[in-house]
Amino acid sequence: MGRNLEPKCKQCRRVGEKLMLKGDRCNSPKCAMVKRSYIPGFHGPKSRGMIRRSDFGTQLNEKQKARKQYGLSEKQFRITFDKASKKVGQTGESLLQLLEQRLDNVIYRVGLASSRNQARQMVAHRIFSLNGRRVSIPSIKVKEGDVIKVAKKGASDKLFKDIEEKIKNIEIPGWISFNAKELEAKIVSEPKAAQIKSNINTQMIVEFYSK
Repeated sequence: MGRNLEPKCKQCRRVGEKLMLKGDRCNSPKCAMVKRSYIPGFHGPKSRGMIRRSDFGTQLNEKQKARKQYGLSEKQFRITFDKASKKVGQTGESLLQLLEQRLDNVIYRVGLASSRNQARQMVAHRIFSLNGRRVSIPSIKVKEGDVIKVAKKGASDKLFKDIEEKIKNIEIPGWISFNAKELEAKIVSEPKAAQIKSNINTQMIVEFYSK
């Protein structure tokens, strides 16, 4: 898969919202969206509060926001959308459900990684096991009953030190059960629309791909 080498802070500034691509830094005063809350580029400062987009531009921006937030390539995102469009129910809700069920997203949601990007790196380094087997594919879709656990060799990693303290301010979704002492997450059910807190307007994404 091609890597997105664009600076993470520029990605947030381009869509006009925090995408939490740098983990804890995004919640600090050092966040680029706090210091420079305008689009990147020479004319950026002049556009503060004056960004005007066409309907197509707004839909494109929403699609890009979702794609960058979950860390998918254009091809991956389109494939995910096509899968969502074939499911019964609203396509927008199905899209969010499929994105939330990615392995790297689950690891991020329970607080074992500070960002989805870090979660992908950790999975690629085979730090986690899924149902007892070490895995290295961040895009694996988890399902009800699946158990994700930090492998024995990774359990001593400093990343997981004081994990109970680190996750105190994290709201773990109701469809995931997390045991901090065992460093184990279990998928209780498929994510429902009411359980997914998102800043993404999926209707705009549906309209974008419907043209």
